[in-house]
Amino acid sequence: MKVVVIGGGAAGFFGAITCADANPNAEVILLEKTSKLLAKVLVSGGGRCNVTHNCFSPGPLAQHYPRGAKQLKEAFKTFGAQEIVTWFEQRGIKLKTEADGRMFPVTDNSQTIADCLLLQARKAGVTIRTGVGVTRISPPNATINQFILYLSNNTELKADKVLICTGGNPKSTGYDWLRELGHPIQEPVPSLFTFNVPGNPLKELMGVSVPHAKVRIAGQKLEYEGPLLITHWGYSGPAVLKLSAWGARIFHSQSYTFTALINWIPTYTEETLRAELQNYRQNHPKKVVATNPLFGLPQRLWKALTILADINPETKWAELPAKNTNKLVEALLRMSVEVKGKTTFKEEFVTCGGIDLSQVNMKTMESRLHPGLYFAGEVLDIDGITGGFNFQAAWTTGYLAGKAMAAQV
Repeated sequence: MKVVVIGGGAAGFFGAITCADANPNAEVILLEKTSKLLAKVLVSGGGRCNVTHNCFSPGPLAQHYPRGAKQLKEAFKTFGAQEIVTWFEQRGIKLKTEADGRMFPVTDNSQTIADCLLLQARKAGVTIRTGVGVTRISPPNATINQFILYLSNNTELKADKVLICTGGNPKSTGYDWLRELGHPIQEPVPSLFTFNVPGNPLKELMGVSVPHAKVRIAGQKLEYEGPLLITHWGYSGPAVLKLSAWGARIFHSQSYTFTALINWIPTYTEETLRAELQNYRQNHPKKVVATNPLFGLPQRLWKALTILADINPETKWAELPAKNTNKLVEALLRMSVEVKGKTTFKEEFVTCGGIDLSQVNMKTMESRLHPGLYFAGEVLDIDGITGGFNFQAAWTTGYLAGKAMAAQV
């Protein structure tokens, strides 16, 4: 049996290794159109590779996927976060968990993960060919009972099983060769991006971050809590990135122009905040408002928020007018910023969109239209928020596809 895997990323490698390990008689060939293997693995997590997330229960793990959650919940019961941790550990690669739940190799070097996958592929007997893309696939028919793959070097390759792991594509035309197979495509739009705020009132505070803020989108039921970072172009950090994933299609439809409301102290309600400010005023009447930050906020941020509240730099708490107190409450709980555009997050590019899941058997990752054709990774309409979830989806779908292909003769 000849199996061809298209795409040399995380899902492609994991699918190829799983298939070759499970069926040593299978001839497994992996094709990568560029000269670089595992490119995303190498750059992810700042070059450390965020392998997965410390969330070992299928239900809660699936809740981190804006698209594909329902289907992945079942898939994670077969191969989830615990399984990938065990898989690497059995091959000598230990992972560690950071405070936010992200899991990295203890070496803090993504090359460790890439080297492991390359070694396991070699051990399993996978043939790897780089610089070879696939331009078209012809499914089996009455005359030929194999898939014919038309390659970028003007040659052809026949296969009994084909696994497509070509990743997400920012352009809809990138899926045209898959549309030719009759597979419906969910239009791709960016996910995981930062917010551009040209008129950012806090522009001078670039680099300042808070560990816990809430970002809400005006007029939408969209909000997310987490660390927030002020940048020279706007706002970033997990709170923004994760919100961008959940709102990917909505933000795209609004041309990335909308109002975001930032709550710098989400543990407070307006009532408890006003009570806290009143209490502080009574206990520290002679302290200058602008130079005595509250709620654990950075000094520079607190001062900037008092400026937004039109509070004189010399004003003491005992002298603070009610109207400025009201403005300070607004700045702390509902600071309004006008978002106009987005910026890709570091070197990582994630799209939502891709192969419609309705035409894929999510237990085996096999096409419902063409038996013997499989999909895994970001080519599917599956995407997770930042934190190792996209890699976990790649490992899981690659594993399921690899096992299913190996079992069929």
